[in-house]
Amino acid sequence: MMNIQQMKDKINSSEYNFLRNDNKLKNNIILLTTGGSYAYGTNIDTSEHTSDFDVRGIFLNSKKELLTMNCYDKPIENRDLDCVIYPLKQIITLLSNVNPNILEILGTKEEHLFICTKEGRLLRDNTNIFLSKKVYASFGGYAIAQLRRLQNALARDSYPQAQKEKHILGSIEKQMLSFIDRYKEFTENDLNLYISESDKESYDYEIFIDINLKHYPLRDLKGMYGEMTQVVNDYDCLNHRNSKKDQIHLLKHSMHLIRLLITGTEILEGKGITTYREKDKDLLLDIRNGRYSYEEIFEMVDEYDKKFKYAGENSSLPVKPDYDKINQLVIKINQEVINNTYEI
Repeated sequence: MMNIQQMKDKINSSEYNFLRNDNKLKNNIILLTTGGSYAYGTNIDTSEHTSDFDVRGIFLNSKKELLTMNCYDKPIENRDLDCVIYPLKQIITLLSNVNPNILEILGTKEEHLFICTKEGRLLRDNTNIFLSKKVYASFGGYAIAQLRRLQNALARDSYPQAQKEKHILGSIEKQMLSFIDRYKEFTENDLNLYISESDKESYDYEIFIDINLKHYPLRDLKGMYGEMTQVVNDYDCLNHRNSKKDQIHLLKHSMHLIRLLITGTEILEGKGITTYREKDKDLLLDIRNGRYSYEEIFEMVDEYDKKFKYAGENSSLPVKPDYDKINQLVIKINQEVINNTYEI
């Protein structure tokens, strides 16, 4: 397990030279910080598992990109080092959609900032302009995904086939709760899922769908169908599991589920984004280390989910991000690129 100085030494080592040699990155990185378990404070170092050191960052689009209106909008990754650096054009969109994994970059501990220029500081100091009630759908959607993985894995070996289908349908319905933020609205009469007797030899019952949509965007339907089928695929992928490895993953899912609900609740309550979970660290690590039964974990989930829903229903955050202030901030940052010495 690394301390702060060891993290900085690692970043400055030849292993990370691509940060200084890549033409898009060198001199253009405005924020570089921790990601993953080190960012959350849930990193562990045991004989069975050592947490990866993840790095996340933001870099400016170049003067040439801005002047030609041809801005690079994909992250630069080094997968071997778990390092992802996002261009400003992409990061603004992701922040406006309050993507949990991206929003966390602006809420890491000050001592975890390996690079923070005045432009990076502007982003961190103005995190609040990106926050909105969209947090309920985004953080809730990620939490639902973690819960689904956990429930699916635990249910697979113990439920009879008909019960498994009911469980999968329940997981799909939870996933559909987050559709309202991403797809055109529909009613139960438009799209209805249910369980009925199956003609297949391997199934007594299975999930069916009735669709009665008119003038509905094809891409929205494709997106919803993709998310629903992913639930089924995630469940089916659990056929061949390594029990010891699976236990580690399930506990990690459990920890992230609780972390997402706590963090999302704080944001909805107007407390901003705090990535490093100082107050919750012991609880989260106890979950990860298997000190709670799954029954106790599900009780926690119910408790924190109630707080999350209450915060969502009573949040004073705006319905949408403050796009005018976001645009002003982007203009200010990009004006620095145009006026100053960043390479063309």
